[in-house]
Order: sequence, then structure tokens, then C-alpha cells
Amino acid sequence: MFANIGTTEIIIIAVVLIVLFGARFLPKMGKSLGESKVEMKKAAKDLTGALKEE
Repeated sequence: MFANIGTTEIIIIAVVLIVLFGARFLPKMGKSLGESKVEMKKAAKDLTGALKEE
């Protein structure tokens, strides 16, 4: 889906995010997204482990 995104598009998206949310809010948002990703992976691993046990 996002395989055709180039450097220019990434820069444009970054500029739009900085304008919308401000430079101070972006690191907090990135950290929360990273933590959410880790939690989702952990939950998926727990679920597959529980299904294998049955």
C-alpha cells in the first residue's frame, strides 16, 4: 500500500504534521505509537500462545 512513497512525499507529510501538531508534540506522539506497537505485538504473541496450548 505504501510501497510507492518516495522521499519527497515523506518530507511533505512530515512538514504537514509539524504544522498541524507542533514540533514539541511529535516526539510524544511517536513514543506513544511505538509503545502501542510493542503492546500489540505482545498481545498477538500471547494470543497465539494461548491458541497453541488448546
